[in-house]
Amino acid sequence: MTALEDLFPPLGLTVSRGPLEMRGITDELLVGLCDLAAGGIHDPATMPFYFPWTDAPAEELRRNTAAYHWRARADFSVAAWDLNLAVLWDGRLVGTQGLSTSDFLVVRTGETGSWLGREFHGRGIGTAMRRAVCELAFDHLDFTEITSGAFLDNPASRAVSAKVGYRSNGVRRLPRRGELALNERLVLAPEDLVRDPDPLRVEGLGPLRRAVGLDA
Repeated sequence: MTALEDLFPPLGLTVSRGPLEMRGITDELLVGLCDLAAGGIHDPATMPFYFPWTDAPAEELRRNTAAYHWRARADFSVAAWDLNLAVLWDGRLVGTQGLSTSDFLVVRTGETGSWLGREFHGRGIGTAMRRAVCELAFDHLDFTEITSGAFLDNPASRAVSAKVGYRSNGVRRLPRRGELALNERLVLAPEDLVRDPDPLRVEGLGPLRRAVGLDA
């Protein structure tokens, strides 16, 4: 009998280490993420994201969050894909970790992006999940480079990137809420990744590799 993970292999992926677990986002987990996002991700006076998606009212934010993940599932293909994982810490849903790329089989690079519910900031979770997704990318998905970015007035995100091993790759000028904001581009190579000492456990990898054009 066909299972959902047969139709969409990321749903069968689990990545874990210590108290950290990252899973493919099922609809059950998605409902929890929608509520978590509506409960607050950052100080409303600031905006850490390129697109200000968290500015929406709570009910609209819930619907938009669900629509984004449903759309990412529908658009997932070898040509371009977003791997979005629910992040759990000691069994509690705390946020998401993403990895996005296009033309991957040629360029072998992609961009990380993530968020945590505001109550879970400052506990080292952001560093742990970013290290885990980068290790997944380099060791299990054949990436040769990973990029990220953070606004210069977002020291927490930039500190996580530094702890993971990213190097600065220039600053760009972007509009944010109608005003100029400076965004630092970041790049990570496999040899620069600061790894956790404990091994990463990965389950459900084979179907995902085939879905993105590896091991065809």
